[in-house]
Amino acid sequence: MKTTISLSTPAEQEAEALVAVVLDHAEPAPGDKDKDKDKDENKDKKPQLKVATADGAVQSAAADLLASGEVAGKLFETNLLHKPNGLKAKRLLLVSGGGARKFSSYDLRRLAGTAARTLKSRGIRSFAFVAPPGIAAEEAVRAIVEGAHVGNFDPDYYRSDRKDQKIDALTIVASGDQSRLEKAAGEAQIIGESQNFTRDLVNEPSNRMTPTILADRAKKMCAEVGMACEVYGADKIKEMKMGAFWSVAQGSDEPPALIVMKYEPAGAPAKPVLGLVGKGITFDTGGISIKPADGMEKMKYDMAGGATMIGVMRAIALLKPKVKVIGIVCATENMPSGKAQKPGDVQIAMSGKSIEIINTDAEGRLVLADGLYYARQLGCTHLVDAATLTGAVVVALGYNNAGIFANDDGMYERFHSANAKAGEKMWRMPLDDEYKEQIRSSIADIVNSGGRWGGAITAAMFLKEFAEDTPWIHLDIAGTAWMEDQKPWIAKGPSGIALRSLVEFVKSFQ
Repeated sequence: MKTTISLSTPAEQEAEALVAVVLDHAEPAPGDKDKDKDKDENKDKKPQLKVATADGAVQSAAADLLASGEVAGKLFETNLLHKPNGLKAKRLLLVSGGGARKFSSYDLRRLAGTAARTLKSRGIRSFAFVAPPGIAAEEAVRAIVEGAHVGNFDPDYYRSDRKDQKIDALTIVASGDQSRLEKAAGEAQIIGESQNFTRDLVNEPSNRMTPTILADRAKKMCAEVGMACEVYGADKIKEMKMGAFWSVAQGSDEPPALIVMKYEPAGAPAKPVLGLVGKGITFDTGGISIKPADGMEKMKYDMAGGATMIGVMRAIALLKPKVKVIGIVCATENMPSGKAQKPGDVQIAMSGKSIEIINTDAEGRLVLADGLYYARQLGCTHLVDAATLTGAVVVALGYNNAGIFANDDGMYERFHSANAKAGEKMWRMPLDDEYKEQIRSSIADIVNSGGRWGGAITAAMFLKEFAEDTPWIHLDIAGTAWMEDQKPWIAKGPSGIALRSLVEFVKSFQ
């Protein structure tokens, strides 16, 4: 998607469609100030709808429709006007952002995605978006570009009747320093493209995204952006005594791949070295502890954490922050066979810790255990892992927030700031020492499953054993890496969650 900045007035902007945000300026009813913004917080009041622009011509073009009572002003509502009076654009798309009092760049990002999906479904391939004046110009530009890229992605690659619908060009109508706005747009485009690159990897079915193919995609990406990439196979994994990783891989006929990507920019200090570790289970049957058949087809997405780290490495290689980063993806299938590990087996991790296997479907933490320890061996001073790790995090947080776990408050605060800037929803979960009792083994150091209660926490507690004292963040994205339903701003399917937050986190160290 080609992205340009225009400093012209919206009315003078020639475009297939001009997109403007509509906000409701009605005051909330007394006692309703704390209600969720997505609800109708003014249900007993008539909305006071205004277009978020100082351009009188755009306001005039929308005036009759907004005064008609036909527009409710609820979040994501769209209304399309053809041949709007006083505008050079062929169409005016009004996208409602809900209440003006709570409107933020988080909402703007989703409105940009809504605009992209609304227009491309009508065969429109380009549009201009009016940056609302209530949000700082550079922040608005970033949100619009990122949101439009997210909205432009569809997962229906293999449909023979797939329609060629996509947005080819986006113009943002804004005011400010053009060079700064263009820089913001360029950086946001890299992030948006990298997020869709991640979604593309996750979207592939497992017969077209084996560990070998995932490694090949990572190598190709690294070659394109000038970054070092090494891939190790089964022999090297066994030679390095990655017993936890190999225990998952041993049941599959597909060879595993340990993917190591290194971003080492000239002039970067020796420390810190950030280690980004991703779970790359390209298909998860559960192994001998096999999953139910219902919904198992979705388990192609179990490599979303690994795909995210590959996408993050792409973004930072293009954005060029002055900090060293190593990306590690432990890629394998988890399959049942005569070679597969069994409940009751004991495996020895790369760190030397012994692990009693209680449930072979608790495999993600096994591959991450060796990945985290290996990152430390490579000199990483700070660690972040991302994984579709547990169904328990979905029980705890639903499909709206990813779970964050941290062994260091300073590390968490840095990530939390990056997360807020990126506009992704995550929630910190506890990691108290008492939970360690649930992963104690009677015959080994630890068990790989702490039972039903607090399952996301005990899984994180397991990983903490391998991060040890190294500042570490664990992101459990099991409930957020896949959109269960079509939304106005994003297609059903892979979301690319955590990429934006991780990029902001890396940039915070430069």
